[in-house]
Amino acid sequence: MRCFPDPSSRGPRFATWAAAVCAALLAACSTVPDALPPPASGAPQDSAPLPPPIQRAQSRWTPVPWADLPGFEQDDTAAAWSAWIKSCERPGPALAPLCGQVRLLSLATPDEQRAWMRANLQPYRVEPLDGPAGDGLLTGYFEPLADAARQPQGAYTTPLYRPPATLNQRRPWYTRQEIDTLPEARAPLQGQEIAWLADPLDALILQIQGSGRVRIAEPDGSQRMVRLAYAGSNDQPYRSVGKWLLDQGLIRDSSWPGIKAWAAANPQRLQELLWSNPRVVFFREEPLEELDAQFGPRGAQGVPLTPGRSIAIDPQSIPYGTPVWLSSPGPLLALNRLVMAQDTGSAITGALRADYFAGWGAQAGDLAGRLKQPLKLWVLWPK
Repeated sequence: MRCFPDPSSRGPRFATWAAAVCAALLAACSTVPDALPPPASGAPQDSAPLPPPIQRAQSRWTPVPWADLPGFEQDDTAAAWSAWIKSCERPGPALAPLCGQVRLLSLATPDEQRAWMRANLQPYRVEPLDGPAGDGLLTGYFEPLADAARQPQGAYTTPLYRPPATLNQRRPWYTRQEIDTLPEARAPLQGQEIAWLADPLDALILQIQGSGRVRIAEPDGSQRMVRLAYAGSNDQPYRSVGKWLLDQGLIRDSSWPGIKAWAAANPQRLQELLWSNPRVVFFREEPLEELDAQFGPRGAQGVPLTPGRSIAIDPQSIPYGTPVWLSSPGPLLALNRLVMAQDTGSAITGALRADYFAGWGAQAGDLAGRLKQPLKLWVLWPK
C-alpha cells in the first residue's frame, strides 16, 4: 500500500513477459472467454455518438473521442498488459467480464490491443466535481531497498515493528515522539521488532513508502531478502520532513539526498526532524521469491504493482483495477501511456491526483523523490 507522496530498476523484461504468457495459458485452460473481435482495418474512426457523462463521489467523467488521448498510437501497450492481467486477479464487477479477452491479448501486438480497446472501451476525461478540468498533480513512489539485522547490533539500532496488539484499542495510537519517549507506548512494542536498520532515515523512508525490500543478516550469519509489507499505522497525520526543513529555511533541496545531507551535517537535530512526522507505519514480513521479485508490493487493490504501469489514485474518483490513460509533459519525465489504478495513499485525494510507481532500489528512489509535475487522466471504461 502506498502511504505518502514523499520521496528503478525493473525486473528483467523476459521474466515479466514469461509471467504474462503463463497467466494467459493458464487462463485459456481454465476459462472459455468470448471470442476476440477481428482486428480493425484502416485508420480508426471516432464517428459513434458519445455516451452521457458519469459522476463519481470525487470526480466527473466526461466522454471524449479516442483522438483526444495524447500519444495513444505510440505507446507500447504490450508493456502494460502484464499489469492489466494482475488486476484481473481481483477485478471489479464492471471490468471482470473483459478479463478473459485481456488474458488472451497478452500475446497480441500493440496495434491489436489498441483495436480491442477501441471496440470495447470508452475513454472519459477525469475532471473535478467543483470546476473545469485543469492540470492535476503527478508524484512518484517506490519500494526502498535496505540492509538490516535480525537482532540489534553495532550500528543497527533502529527497529521496524509489527503492529502492536493494542493498536485497535487506542485511535489514534501514540505519536512517533511518544513511542520513543513514553514507557506506556514502548511496552506494547516489545517483541514486535521485525528487524533493525542502521540509519533512522532509511527506516523513515520505508514507512513513508509503505513497503520495502530488506536484506536481513540472521544470527547464524546467513542473509535473507524479504519484503516488508504495509500492515497498519498509528493513525496519526502525515507530515513531510522535507517541508519541515523548507519551512524553516534549512534546505533548498527537499529530495532524499538533500534531506540526508542536512541530517549528516546536523546530527544533533536528527531526532527533532524525525519527530516532525508523527505518523508511524507497521509492517508484516513476506518471503520474496524469484517471481515475486519481478513485481512490486501488493497495492490497495490486492495485486502486485508493475513499475511504470501502476498508479495510486483516489478510489472515490477512479475504482481499483481501472485502465487509465495518463498524460504528463514533464519536466522530469514525459509520459503518455496506459497505466492501471491499483493503489492509493493517505495523501492521494481528489480527481486529478496520482502517484506513479517507479519500481525499487536507488534509481527508482531518485526518480520518485523528484517527480512532481502536471497531470491529465482519462479512464477507459467498458461500453
